[in-house]
Parts: sequence; C-alpha cells; structure tokens
Amino acid sequence: MRGLEALGQADVVVYDMLANRDLLRHTRPGAECIAVGQREGGGRDQQRINEMLLEHARRGCRVVRLKGGDPYLFGRGAEEMAYLGLHGIECEVIAGVTAGIAAPMAAGISLTRRDLASTVTFLTGHENAEKCAPSVDYPALAAMIRSGGTACLYMGMGRLDAIAKRLVECGLDAGTPAAAIQWGHTPRQRSVRAALGTIAARVVQKGLGPPSIVVIGAVCGVDEPSMMFYVRRALFGRCVLVTRTRSQASLLVRILADLGAEVIEAPTIEIAPPPDLAPVDKAIAEIDRFDWILLTSPNAVEGLARRLDHLERDSRHLASVRIGALGDATAEALRGRLGLRADLVPEQFVAEALADAIIARREASGRKFLWLRADIARATLRDRLVEAGGYVLDHSVYVTRPAGSLPQRALAAVRERRLDWITFTSSSTAKYLVELLGAEAELIQNVKTASIGPITSRTMRGLGMEPTVEASPSSMEGLVEAMMRCEGESRG
Repeated sequence: MRGLEALGQADVVVYDMLANRDLLRHTRPGAECIAVGQREGGGRDQQRINEMLLEHARRGCRVVRLKGGDPYLFGRGAEEMAYLGLHGIECEVIAGVTAGIAAPMAAGISLTRRDLASTVTFLTGHENAEKCAPSVDYPALAAMIRSGGTACLYMGMGRLDAIAKRLVECGLDAGTPAAAIQWGHTPRQRSVRAALGTIAARVVQKGLGPPSIVVIGAVCGVDEPSMMFYVRRALFGRCVLVTRTRSQASLLVRILADLGAEVIEAPTIEIAPPPDLAPVDKAIAEIDRFDWILLTSPNAVEGLARRLDHLERDSRHLASVRIGALGDATAEALRGRLGLRADLVPEQFVAEALADAIIARREASGRKFLWLRADIARATLRDRLVEAGGYVLDHSVYVTRPAGSLPQRALAAVRERRLDWITFTSSSTAKYLVELLGAEAELIQNVKTASIGPITSRTMRGLGMEPTVEASPSSMEGLVEAMMRCEGESRG
C-alpha cells in the first residue's frame, strides 16, 4: 500500500525491465515514466541512472525508482541510495519481495520445509565459476545443500552448466533435485525441474533464459499438486489484448489477471464530450417533460452525472422519471455514480431488447423518452419506440473516436505473435483496432477473439474476423466465462 501511495504521488518514475509495468497504471496523469537498463532499450549505465535520479530530484520532482523484487538483494538499490545521500538527497526505501522467494513459490517450491530444509543460501551466478578465487565458496555451498539446505541462484543462467559441474566436483550428488524458473510470479512464467547433472541441458531444451531463478536442493523434488495453484488458474500463460478505453478496462483487466492471464491494454477508442452540450443541458433541466430517461452504456451514466453536476443538481432531479438501463454494467454504474436503481433492465443487452421490454409493458404509446447516447449509437432504439407511438428526444452525451495510436507494448505483442486472445467490448473497439493496425491487421487473423455480444460480432464479421466466442450474457463476466469454456475445451 505504501508503494502504491508513492507511485500515485510521483512526478517521475524511473523503472527497470524487471519491474511489473502494470504498476505504472497507478501513476497520476502527467507523471513521466522512464525506462532504464539494457533490456528496456535505454542502454543507460549505473552512473547515468544515478545522475538522472539526482537531476530530477534537484529540479524539485518527487521521484520513484521502481525496481523488481527487493532493491537491496543483488540489486543496486544501496549504491543509488549512497550516491543520492552523498549529494544531500533524502530517500525512503519501500522493501519488495525478492524473486528468489516469490518465483519458487509460484512454481510450487517451498525453499524451506521442516522435514527437508532449514537453511537457505542466496547467491549470484554472475561471476565466473572457474576463476581462481571465486567469491562463492562452492565446497561449503555443496556441503550445505548435501546436509539438507537449499541454494537459490540469481543471474546464473549463462553459467548454469559450469556451476552445476563445480558443485558436483565439490561432492554434491549429480542427482540432487534442481529447478529453473523464468519470469517467476508473472503470467509469462515457465519452469523446469531436473537433476542437477541435467538441469542445464533441460533449460536449453525448453528454451528458458533470463530472467530466471535456479533452485538446488531436496525441496525441488517435492511434488504436491496443491502447491501449483499459481499455474493452475484457468487463463494462466495466456496473453490477452484488451481493447476497451483505459478508463473502462479496469474491471476486465482485473478479472483476466486474477485468472492468470498476461493482460495488455490497447485502448482503441477515446471518450470525449460532444462539442455542444447546451441541448443536453436543456433537456435534463426540463426532465419533467419526459416519462422515461434511457441510458444505454456506463458512459451515458457518467455523462448524465456530469451534466447534473454542471447544472448544480443531483439525482433527486430525476425523481419524476423512470429509468431504463441497457445491461448490468450500466445499471451498476447508475447505482454507483448516482445512487439510483434502474426501473427496467432487459435480459438481453442490446438496444432492441430495451425497446421491446418497454413496448411489452405498454409503456411506449404516448410516452416521452429522453435517450442519452453515444454519437455513433444505432437508431434502432429510437425507431422502435417511435413506431410503437412514443416520442423520443435523443442527444449525444459523449463522443467516441479512435485513439491516436496503439501502445508500443501492444504493437510488440502483435508483431511477435504472442497474443492468444483479443477482447472486443463494442463494435467501435473492433473497427478502430483494425484501422490502427493498418496493413499489420493480418497479424491478428489467427488470434482467438471474444465478442461482448451479437452486434459486436456482426461488426467483427464485416471486418473479416469470426468471433471465437460470444459472451452470454453480454457482460464482462460473461465474456471471460466464454473464454474460460473455450480454453477448457481446448485443454481437454
């Protein structure tokens, strides 16, 4: 919680490759986020990073140095603290959980067990195991593991074969259980278990590389299915592109992440107020003229709430009208934003269903409706109510437009063909994703797709994309459940 608080207050965030980029979502608008380290493409050496932190601090910025794991354990957090302290900059360290503990846990390995291991040694494999005077005492390390301890090796993938051979030379049995975990405790996690004598070959065979943690000791030989909870989640290891607006994606992102997916946000649309809100304000001010107010999206609810605020009024102003909401998400937004319950929510989350439900209740003929909608909303709702004898005044309370570009992380996932799923929660998200990808849209042809409902599916087919699954009901939960069913069927 303290870390999130610090991120939310930061003017500048300097982050490493191993820091989870999803944490950057907790920064405030306008905060500058700077990637450093060779794998980030920044190519900045440690001295330059030190100078950068000092430079921003001296400008009066609140700076967060975001690192992966524990900044003091085989990291350079202490060096950076010392440098800043030397130059009179006060700092606070918020401790993290080191990868040597978190990664094995996520791979089903407990570093200590009362019946097997009471000692843990953390060491770096970054040094040359064959040099004349290594700082790691390999004979002592081998004896520790042999007597029931656990060794946890950081940055050792490049020297794994040499280190394993050295330990065997020092008396450790080549059959000692070992494991390697790449990208530990992330949706990209992969792991291998093997005997010490063959672990290096198995790592090469499986294509594992850095960043990885290697664990050596009897604890790696324990196979308890219940400890594999992290990798047994329904969408573990799946890479999902979410195309909702950033402000609306949080619920879907959270559900997918809880199920183990790697979630990449690619907002394809932006929501903005229409250029002229005077007609909307006039209609809301004269709400007593209407029998019903119709809201067909959470954005419409937000638009209504903002116009009420602008008019210095609140939900009491709507006491004389009944409210029709399209979909559970819209109804929930109405309760959360204005404290109001919808009088009508159709079972199907399409505009036709809302109109049909009103007509079925004999509430259309002679009634007046105020429909607050998106600028690109289909006319179906209005047309059906008018045909049934109703009067409909409809105004755009928000404008949907394509995003300027796709985030680099999303483009990289498309180009590297890492995507397993793409979710579409409206017709516009599908249309604008294809537009933003341009000629590269062919790269997503074989990616599985999830549609929120029949209207979105129709748009997708028009764009040459057959939905793999369609949500039923048309909600975020229904969308994810459809994906889970598909994954369950493919896994047998």
